[in-house]
Amino acid sequence: MLLSLTHETRYHYTPAVDNADHVLRLSPPSSGAQTVLSHQLDISPTPSQVRNMHDVYGNRCSFFSLQSSHDQLSVTSHSTVLTHAAARPSAPGCQLAWEQVRDMFRYRAGAPYNTAWEFLFASPYVPRDKAFAEFASPSFAPGMPLLSAAAQLMTRIHQAMSYDGDSTDVNTPALTALQQRKGVCQDFAHIMVACCRAMGLPARYVSGYMLTQPAPGQPRLIGCDASHAWASVYCPGSGLDEGQWFDFDPTNNRIPGDDYITLATGRDFLDVSPLRGVIRGGAQHELSVAVTVMPIESIPNLV
Repeated sequence: MLLSLTHETRYHYTPAVDNADHVLRLSPPSSGAQTVLSHQLDISPTPSQVRNMHDVYGNRCSFFSLQSSHDQLSVTSHSTVLTHAAARPSAPGCQLAWEQVRDMFRYRAGAPYNTAWEFLFASPYVPRDKAFAEFASPSFAPGMPLLSAAAQLMTRIHQAMSYDGDSTDVNTPALTALQQRKGVCQDFAHIMVACCRAMGLPARYVSGYMLTQPAPGQPRLIGCDASHAWASVYCPGSGLDEGQWFDFDPTNNRIPGDDYITLATGRDFLDVSPLRGVIRGGAQHELSVAVTVMPIESIPNLV
């Protein structure tokens, strides 16, 4: 599927900001599941410097510095992405029982290093707590294949949680969302990651986008989509680091397909925040975000 993606972020500061340094994670990567055909970042005011790099998890980042006074900041990311549903790992690709995977990641002297180890431990928004193990355990029957158990957990989170955009914010810990049984996609993803880790299984947080379909007879509205988040569970392969990550979307109770665009992965939201920075001044601010994901064939003059 050929998709056009636009992500616009605007800040209005009162009083003006004297200077600022920011890091963006708004550049989707090319991978087996998607190919980035074009990408452009527009930043206003014009930064004094921009530096592109990769973070420790391999995400594409852009650092920029603003060294003059400004009362507004606008960052717009434009991407054209070709997604490949057939390239996404499918459930039959891993038949290991969940206990086998758990045992592979138990500490033992001289064990070979695997990059998935880091996604087994607590992180700032995903603490270790027995409540996650208690919630997860009914999905992990003895001998159940890892991916079947993860799929069942995904469905149970979807059924137990209510989607409520006013119930949490970007700083809400996963435990709070689980206790109140409501939240947004960030919370659904954090809870699934926390439940898997509580069972001794590596899991990571994925940020990205999903193509949404308008209601029958209604036009597609520009700027009315949103960022999305889901979870990814690791299944080892036969050798060192030969495993695969399998995606699960508990918010929508489905396996992501070619209507999803992956933006970044990390331990939790803190690792993949689209825009973070340090500012001097600007005691108050107003933020607006507009996201548009559209099939390329529906956009005039692009085909």
